[in-house]
Amino acid sequence: MLIRSPRPTRKATAMKILISTLIACAALHAAGAECIVPSKPGGAMDLTCKLAREGLKGDASAPALRLTYLPGGIGAVAWHTMAAQRGSEKDTLVAFSGGSLLNLAQGKFGKASENDVRWVAALGADYGMIAVRSDSAFRNLADLLDALRRKPEKVLIGVSGTIGSQDWMKMALLAKSAGIDPKVLRFVALEGGGEAFTAMHANHVQVVSGDASEASLYSGAGKVRVLAVLSEQRLSGVLAQAPTAREQGVDVVWPIIRGVWMGPKVADAEYRRWVGSFERMTASPDFDRLRSAHGLYPFTLTGQALTDYIHKAVADYNRQARQFKLIR
Repeated sequence: MLIRSPRPTRKATAMKILISTLIACAALHAAGAECIVPSKPGGAMDLTCKLAREGLKGDASAPALRLTYLPGGIGAVAWHTMAAQRGSEKDTLVAFSGGSLLNLAQGKFGKASENDVRWVAALGADYGMIAVRSDSAFRNLADLLDALRRKPEKVLIGVSGTIGSQDWMKMALLAKSAGIDPKVLRFVALEGGGEAFTAMHANHVQVVSGDASEASLYSGAGKVRVLAVLSEQRLSGVLAQAPTAREQGVDVVWPIIRGVWMGPKVADAEYRRWVGSFERMTASPDFDRLRSAHGLYPFTLTGQALTDYIHKAVADYNRQARQFKLIR
C-alpha cells in the first residue's frame, strides 16, 4: 500500500523558508567580506586593509573583513581581476594608494582608467621617505646624494615597482633637485614595501625609497635609519625625529592617499552601504587613534567627493609623469 506524506501546512512552509533564510544569512556573515591587498604582506597596502578591518569592527552593520593577497604587476593583477572578472562582488574591497593612481596615469594598467572602478573611501594620508640600515655610512640625505653624485653604480636602491613607480619618482625627484640624472641611478624592482625592507636588511639593496607607514613598522627595532621624510613638516609618532627633505635643503614633498575601491558593477545600494560604513568609521572618536597606530595621518574622503579627488589626482600625476617622459 502506498503511503503518502502529509502535505505541509502554510505555517510549516513559512517556517522552513525562515530557517533556510537564517542559515543563509549565518553563512554569509561567517564568510564575511574581503579586503584584497594588491601586493605581498608587510607593506603599506597591507596596512590599509588592516586599518579598514580594525576600524569596521565597531560597526554592527558591516561584515567582518578578511584579508587576501593578490600581488603582481604592482597592483595590475588585482585591478584587472576585480574590474573585469569579479566586478559585481558586493562585499569585496581593494586597497589602493597614490601609487595606484600614478600607474593609471602612466598607462601601466593597459587601457584601464580611474572610471573603471567605484571609489569607496580614503582612510588616511601617507608620505614618501628614504631609509637605510641603522649601520649605514649614510647619516643624512646629503651623504646619500653625495654618494649618488660620485659613484651612483655603487648604491642599489630598492623600490616597489619599476621605472615610473611612485617609489622611483620620489628618488628621481630628489636626484634631479641635486643635479643628478635619474637615469644613472641603480634601482631594484621589488613587490611591495615589505619585500624592499627585507632586501635592505639582507644587504641586497643599500637604500629603500618607500613610505612613512612602512618605515614606522620597521624602525621600532632600531634597525632602520630614516634619512628624510617627504612631508611639509616633521611627522608625529614613531618618525618624529626623522627630518624632512626640506629641512635638509631639498624641496621635495610626496603625499600619498590610501583607501579602498570596489568593482564597477556593484549595485548602487551596496556601494552606498559601504560608503556609509566608512563614513561612520572615520567619524568615530576612536578612529584618529587607530589611524595613527597604523602609521597614517588625517585625510578622509568618501563616495563622490573621493571620486572627484581621484580624477584630479590622476590628471596631476599624468602631467608629472610627462616631465620624465614616462607616459606609455
